[in-house]
Amino acid sequence: MRLAHISAMCAAVAMLCAGQAVRTDWRDYLGGPDSSHYSDLKQIDVHNIHDLDVAWSYPTGDDLSYTFSPLVIDNIAYIAARKGSLVAVDATTGKELWVHEFSGGLARFSGIAGQRGANYWESKDRSDRRVFVTAGGFLYAIDARTGKLVDSFADHGKLDLKTGIDRATRPLASRTPGRIFENLIILGSATGEGYLPPPGDIRAFDVVTGKLVWVFHTIPRPGEPGYDTWPPNAYTYMGGVDVWGEITVDEKRGIAYFPTASAKYELYGGDRKGDNLFADCLLALDARTGKYLWHFQTIHHDVWDYDPDSAPQLVSVRHDGKTVDAVALASKNNFLYVFDRLTGKPLWPIVERAVPQSDVPGEVTSKTQPFPTVVPPSGRQGMTVKDMYDGFMTPEEKLWWTNRLTKARTGFYTPPGLVDTIQLPSVNGGALFFSTGADAAQGMVYVLSKDMPSIVKLVPAGESTADNLGGLIPDRPHSARAARAAMSATAEQRGRTVYEQSCQICHGPELKGDRGPEIDNAVSRLGTDATRTVITKGRGGMPAFPSIPDPLMNDLLAFLTKPESAPVGSAAPPIALAMAIYRTEPDYPPGVTPPPSRYKTGYGNESYVITPPWSTITAYDLNTGKIKWQTPYGDLPQAGPSKKLRGNVYPKSGFVLTAGGLVLFAGNDSKLYALNKETGEVVCAKDLPNGSLGVPAVYEANGREYILVAVSGGNPFPEGGRLAPGGVNAPAISKSYIAFALPDAATTTPAGARAGAH
Repeated sequence: MRLAHISAMCAAVAMLCAGQAVRTDWRDYLGGPDSSHYSDLKQIDVHNIHDLDVAWSYPTGDDLSYTFSPLVIDNIAYIAARKGSLVAVDATTGKELWVHEFSGGLARFSGIAGQRGANYWESKDRSDRRVFVTAGGFLYAIDARTGKLVDSFADHGKLDLKTGIDRATRPLASRTPGRIFENLIILGSATGEGYLPPPGDIRAFDVVTGKLVWVFHTIPRPGEPGYDTWPPNAYTYMGGVDVWGEITVDEKRGIAYFPTASAKYELYGGDRKGDNLFADCLLALDARTGKYLWHFQTIHHDVWDYDPDSAPQLVSVRHDGKTVDAVALASKNNFLYVFDRLTGKPLWPIVERAVPQSDVPGEVTSKTQPFPTVVPPSGRQGMTVKDMYDGFMTPEEKLWWTNRLTKARTGFYTPPGLVDTIQLPSVNGGALFFSTGADAAQGMVYVLSKDMPSIVKLVPAGESTADNLGGLIPDRPHSARAARAAMSATAEQRGRTVYEQSCQICHGPELKGDRGPEIDNAVSRLGTDATRTVITKGRGGMPAFPSIPDPLMNDLLAFLTKPESAPVGSAAPPIALAMAIYRTEPDYPPGVTPPPSRYKTGYGNESYVITPPWSTITAYDLNTGKIKWQTPYGDLPQAGPSKKLRGNVYPKSGFVLTAGGLVLFAGNDSKLYALNKETGEVVCAKDLPNGSLGVPAVYEANGREYILVAVSGGNPFPEGGRLAPGGVNAPAISKSYIAFALPDAATTTPAGARAGAH
């Protein structure tokens, strides 16, 4: 044992002398600036993973589901809990250290329940340590040790995320936290899904002061590359081309890689003729200045919403007899594109192939699209009625679906039309956020992809899109019927929903007061404008609620004006709130000819009508461009007994790779899985009390390796329903963060020797 101890110490010293950095914490979103999901730790490996046990847990204290991916620095874990607050806990015990609450109510919009993570920055002397997180349209700088706002940053600790964006009127944010590089925080945004939103320009801010440092225009202006791929002056009224996904930075070279989103409206482009640069691109910029370096457009004139948003992966590979530093981008269309990191030249040919053309009035789609020729897709591309899965259907439903799928148009890259069109992958399929990782030194890239179809049908403006909002069958609670009910909700009913989420706890269900005063006649006493001011700015003992989006504020005021028109029990379903936000759209400016109509469709996601696997992890060896292995991403117990994994349906979680030879993930089937990184075989599966969202954190504290998982729900049946008698769709209980570790007796190896070179 003494010899082994000395040998391990020598190995650790050798690694340090060789200059190989060892990551023992998890201080960056997705594991590092490279977004690799990779941990150097290997105390937990394929041989002892079965011995893993719960080291500590921390209850979230609410019934929310969190997509927040934890950070761990200096033995402190930063998580989202307590009704959308940022919480710091001891990373060895789970003991709560501090809680930072976000004012404004409506946790969905102003708290961090729906955020996907945070960023950490510290000064060189470590005297200044900050956690950056976005919530309710603001970027907050929070002292990592106290949980208090850093008063010297921007406006007393918070920065309005509309800063640097033209035409941004409502709160603007993204659930993805951006990326820290040196003393900059580089941010994207989520501009909205409707017509004529603001542009998604990329910005960098000083992490100390909050001042704007640089802006890159994603919709080019005159004289900028790509301007001629849009109608004239499109930058003055068109929008989107945002970076709502994950940013990767090559720290050594100072290059930032961005997956850019589609132009908006994303499923019809009659008002944006042309290829629409820099939409649907892998975009490389100088991280310090925002200077353009190179790009590759994965979709020309996107009408499928196939924008990439998963993190570009940085790897070193052997190619044509030499070592090449590469960057790989996985996208919603199930393709993986691989380039030289410096030049943007594809490692293998990507060719333009003819694709079907649109027949929708006013639409002009690209005649070709780029297809990788060597690297295989990670999932299916196209669906017919032969791929239908009837395991959840009654005989009547099977007949209904057989008829619908038989009549629908289909085929990869078939544009949405005025009749049912099957898209596979769907607008939410393929590789989404949390979906990519890499073992950079081995040239391996791992992709989580989702084989989920959409059925879309464009309708002219003013007509209902409810028939294409998605759902298993017409009478499912979360299908078209519920969507139609949501769309028909009155302003007062939506306003009651806002009231119940943000105001009722103080003013009571009948507006007669509880902790706060009665307000059933507030508008008649104060007037609409004064009431709005009190809500947004606060008064006396009432806190301010500045982050309620304008459409929902209007609905709330409508309810407060006539509360009797929306009595208790008549609140609109939550989906109506999201619809209300995007209901009002700006007009085209003078001199611009609008399209024949603002055609629209629902996303039409139909998770359960296609044969499994519903999701898979694919391991790519980019030294050869071939797939090394594929494994379903968990299972779906509601589909009945099976000897094979079938994958989660629409997972919103991600995996972690370790030097211990593991791929770790927890999805929406209430299990923690460990795969052998070399073979893809399941090594271990441990039961969890609930489903999981987000990406686990792997870290070391006091010589012990931990795996921290958010266990706060990961329901594949988001509105409930008969398909889920228990398990994944069980009541919202046992919502917590759980840290796993080996028993103390198994953690005696010195820390440095447990880490492997990345």
